[in-house]
Amino acid sequence: MKKSFQIGAAFIGVIVGAGFASGQEILQFFTSFGTIGIVGTLVAAVLFAFIGMNLTQLGSRLQTTSHQNVIYHICGRYLGIVVDFVITFFLFGVTVVMFSGAGAIFEQQLHIPGYIGSIIMAILTIATVTLSVQRVITLIGAFTPFLLLLVMVITVYSVINYDFSAAEIQAAVTGTNQGAPHWLVGGLLYVSYNIAAGVAMLTVMGGTVKDEKVAAWGGIIGGLGLGLLLLLINISMLTQLKEIAAVPMPMLFLANNISPVVGALMSIILLGMIYNTAVGMLYAFTVRFVKPDTARFKGSIILFGLVAYAASFIGFVTLVGTVYPVMGYLGFVLIGAIIFAWFKKKRVLYLVEG
Repeated sequence: MKKSFQIGAAFIGVIVGAGFASGQEILQFFTSFGTIGIVGTLVAAVLFAFIGMNLTQLGSRLQTTSHQNVIYHICGRYLGIVVDFVITFFLFGVTVVMFSGAGAIFEQQLHIPGYIGSIIMAILTIATVTLSVQRVITLIGAFTPFLLLLVMVITVYSVINYDFSAAEIQAAVTGTNQGAPHWLVGGLLYVSYNIAAGVAMLTVMGGTVKDEKVAAWGGIIGGLGLGLLLLLINISMLTQLKEIAAVPMPMLFLANNISPVVGALMSIILLGMIYNTAVGMLYAFTVRFVKPDTARFKGSIILFGLVAYAASFIGFVTLVGTVYPVMGYLGFVLIGAIIFAWFKKKRVLYLVEG
């Protein structure tokens, strides 16, 4: 079970990057719809657990070192080409978002030019990705418990100190940028683009385990953990929706409201989660083209990392609002293929046992 929890923590670490942990994604896809967005977080939790279970299990069964084998197994030869291309492209896109997110934290919290934060994150990410996959997985999961604890503190403080007035929340919702036309679409879209980004590292993590049940439980634990974080962050932001609507890092704003010390801790954890996701995305992107543990692999990491840093100057909020929604709609294809493959497997087992 220890290995399952390690995979689950790494799953959360890969998905919880700049947009998630900062609250910016959750603000656009859940909180902006008001209290009904809470139902959206519950829908997302179930989907994260189900899809995480399937992907880690498939990775274990195929003993894969890259997402390519799993994608072709799920989607078939022709659709697999399209999905593989989309996932690979967005792995790079999310790496760019993470570098930009690090710069946003440096600007908002430390009042240091964003490009300095971005280059520091790029250097740390490039250095880490040169390690073995097992060490990468361990490092990715390291910050997850600290994030969960701090989010719980912020949520409890927010609920105790602020009045949940439905009228005030509805008024704040009117002026908030929404990432989807409907709360349910927002929840599905959120899972979709996160899975499209995380599928590569999820399958690689599953491939490090030979026992399919251990891998599957890792996906379930990670998915439910993500759902819990979604729910807590959403509730805490609903209490101050009017104040955080135009802030790049809403959770950092809430942490600073409690205490400068809590704000500083949140900054460190946010940078840690950004680092987690950047490492996972850059690793998964590079192994799609180059075999790991080779001299060429390390050279490719440096090249891809530098290009991602250059692209990060587009801006954090702009990237979250444009790259992620497009990625989400394309990710629906992948989720549909995973669900179809699951039903197909169940049908085969039923016929064999019957």
